[in-house]
Amino acid sequence: MADFKIQPLGDRIIIKPEPVEEKTKSGIILPDTAKEKPIEGEVVAVGPGKVTDEGKKIDTTLNIGDKVLYGKYSGTEVTVDDEEYLIMHEDDILGVIK
Repeated sequence: MADFKIQPLGDRIIIKPEPVEEKTKSGIILPDTAKEKPIEGEVVAVGPGKVTDEGKKIDTTLNIGDKVLYGKYSGTEVTVDDEEYLIMHEDDILGVIK
């Protein structure tokens, strides 16, 4: 998404969380209070990278389109054009899904 409306700074990335399941495999519909927070998502924007105290730039290792795993309570939730996103530091990403 090259034309995303927010450009993250430093080593921050913006993730679109995967949709939460509305019902269980057996067909039981889950109320909002019982739904798990998502831990998977897709990277939609990446910052230019971190700058160390010595002034050296460390590029971000993630790319737009990467599917990632992150902690349940990681990041800051933001809404852009009625869509929910998370902004977090690259260090908060647990892994990339291949």
